[in-house]
Amino acid sequence: MRQAIISDIHGNLEALQSVLQDIASQDVERIVCLGDIVGYGPNPMECLDLAMEFDWCILGNHDQAALFDPEGFSSGAEKAIFWTRQQLERNNGDSELVRRRWQFLAELPRCRREDGFQFVHGSPRDPLNEYVFPEDVHNTRKLDLLFSLVERTCFQGHTHVPGVFLSDGRFLPADELTSGYLLTPDHKTMINVGSVGQPRDGDWRSCYVLLDDARVFFRRVEYDVDTTVAKIHQEPDLDDFLGDRLREGR
Repeated sequence: MRQAIISDIHGNLEALQSVLQDIASQDVERIVCLGDIVGYGPNPMECLDLAMEFDWCILGNHDQAALFDPEGFSSGAEKAIFWTRQQLERNNGDSELVRRRWQFLAELPRCRREDGFQFVHGSPRDPLNEYVFPEDVHNTRKLDLLFSLVERTCFQGHTHVPGVFLSDGRFLPADELTSGYLLTPDHKTMINVGSVGQPRDGDWRSCYVLLDDARVFFRRVEYDVDTTVAKIHQEPDLDDFLGDRLREGR
């Protein structure tokens, strides 16, 4: 099966639209999302409406924060979540659509398993909140524990830093895998698919993964970042730095 795996849209409509346009050219059979559809960005409702058309999604920590209360968020992220919640509560004459959006978020699962693949937002140990950073390759105890919970391959997001973790303690950055990465029985893997709406690996372009049978390809997609930045700057309840960082991929 050829499928697109995306994550961390964060209310960035321009990025999502460009990624979906790229996906449409890749002859995929399904689109799945690893969470954080909302948070930070200026178009949570529009991004949710598009996400509801995906084959399936799982819950991200910002999605949960919109439903309940943010825990451990920075002041800017917390402020953005409360603003996001206000947007989702707006009726605009279509109470049924408002209800469907909230129901969609409320019913998102925390993880999914299929044929040896796991799909989480954070990590195999804590599907919602745990970060797995490239520098964690130096934390042997943490990686060993995480890989003990992986059957074959775990796809995840959350850090916005794309690449492949191998069970032998290596991390392969996405930009070094120009020919993709072939999944083999020799290595368990954890694969961070990157972020659609807020990359943080120094590349401002959106990132997502194509899974073509056993080969993983990282796709980078340009989008109209200036429009997204302008929207954030125009909204008093969203901190300007949430837009400024998009141009730097940080």
